[in-house]
Amino acid sequence: MDDQLRNIIYNPVVDKTTAIFIGIATIWVLVKTLQKKLFTKIKDTDNRYRAKKLSSFVAYFLTIILLTIVFKDKLHNLSVVLGIAGAGIAFALQEVIVSFAGWLAIMLGGFYKPGQRVQLGGIKGDVMDIGVLRTTIMEIGQWVDGDIYNGRIVFVANSFVFKDPVFNYSGDFPFLWDEIKIPVQYGSNYEKAKEILLNAGREVAGDFSEKSKENWQALERKYRLEDTSSEPIVSVVITDNWVVFTLRYIVAYKKRRITKTELFTHILKDIEATNGEIKFASAFPQPNNSANTQA
Repeated sequence: MDDQLRNIIYNPVVDKTTAIFIGIATIWVLVKTLQKKLFTKIKDTDNRYRAKKLSSFVAYFLTIILLTIVFKDKLHNLSVVLGIAGAGIAFALQEVIVSFAGWLAIMLGGFYKPGQRVQLGGIKGDVMDIGVLRTTIMEIGQWVDGDIYNGRIVFVANSFVFKDPVFNYSGDFPFLWDEIKIPVQYGSNYEKAKEILLNAGREVAGDFSEKSKENWQALERKYRLEDTSSEPIVSVVITDNWVVFTLRYIVAYKKRRITKTELFTHILKDIEATNGEIKFASAFPQPNNSANTQA
């Protein structure tokens, strides 16, 4: 009985299993303690996220090192088998491998970061997390109008960075050019209509124009770009039915919907205050006011 107990206690398999269990438990307890006690005190959200991610990867790496050290005497016998099996695994898991390569490209190439707004694989939204194989996105749009969340969380394979264009709405230049179109009847006061749209653009979106200049200058220094105007401008196009006034302006990427609402409200009030000098055009027949008065 004593011999059996001694054999169990000094069994190499039991020793290695115990060492692995204790080693892995120690690694992850230390990492989780650091994440809970130390990393939560980091005020910057991006730095806190990166620190937690890095610590998790370090834990995985140390776990692999531990397993390699414990089973080092067995590795030389497995080299041939692993070489043959590796080819088959690489073929079967090629999508996983490409996704891992995509993760490396994202982390090293700066395609996007957590918190930024992107369009990836046909999905548009804000990046919640960048995993080794998938990017987690809080989706915007689809069945709701405007750039607001629809509540759907989407997991997109990192391999899409090699297959489709990656649209980043909030990278080096977190602003977008947007425009609104106002159809006006022929015979209206065109100069006044243009003035109303310009004033609305300057009052509502003027701050974005000033804030975006510094970012654009940084882009010019980093890339080969020409200088461009961020001031609101109005263009005019005539059609068979009406005159179209287009207000083009710059806006922060998360402020498109609310800014457009403020612009339309501002323009509606100013046009109504002209007492008929400017009339909106419509695809529907306009009522004949003179005929109604005679009746």
